[in-house]
Amino acid sequence: MRKGLAYDSDEGRNFAAAITSLMTANAYESSADMAKNLGTFTHFEFNKEPMIEVMEKHRRNLDDIVWDYVPKDLKKATTKAWDNVVRRGRKVGFRNAQATVIAPTGTISYLMGNDTTGPEPALSLIYMKDLAGGGSIELVTREIPNALKNLGYNEFQIKDISKYIGDTNKAIGAPHLNPDHYKVFATAFGNAKGEGSIPFEGHVRMLGAMQPFVSGAISKTNNLPEEATVKEVFDGYKL
Repeated sequence: MRKGLAYDSDEGRNFAAAITSLMTANAYESSADMAKNLGTFTHFEFNKEPMIEVMEKHRRNLDDIVWDYVPKDLKKATTKAWDNVVRRGRKVGFRNAQATVIAPTGTISYLMGNDTTGPEPALSLIYMKDLAGGGSIELVTREIPNALKNLGYNEFQIKDISKYIGDTNKAIGAPHLNPDHYKVFATAFGNAKGEGSIPFEGHVRMLGAMQPFVSGAISKTNNLPEEATVKEVFDGYKL
């Protein structure tokens, strides 16, 4: 959202895939550094070739990213990192058999200043959050003004659009807002009527974009409208 990219879009998915890929590559680079000083994980030598093949598979998955949607410096950093992973893995091995999983972090993510948890889109533009220690607070997605600024809106327009969103909990119909930008502000729930919500397929496709670059699994909530049918769910998982 901050970058003005819709979660349910080719631009959003490819950007997320690149970020996830770089994250995992950096983790394995650090794992190789640790292996050099502390030694590899148990039975690494016995599993060396399959392990290197997994790293090479992660690297080959870079070919599935549509780099036209990704900044050039991010592409360069990601490609270089995976080259380092394979090269250093063959030379010194890895301290960790697996390096990354993705799971929602709950309340701590908000204490860290994040609007979302894990690979989740914003839950809603305005929503209530139950706290682990008890009680609840009303939260406003803080990236809204940043997104509007990066999309080229001026301060006067940002103020009007933000007020509209604060009053209605949706971006659809906001003054000054280009309808082409509505999807940037789509969320998991939308408003109380479900307006501005991300379709189920958008959640599944994001998982598909990120999973090739994660060692383990991704834990994620895939939100569906109340009227969703079993057939729609089944068809969604066939994407």
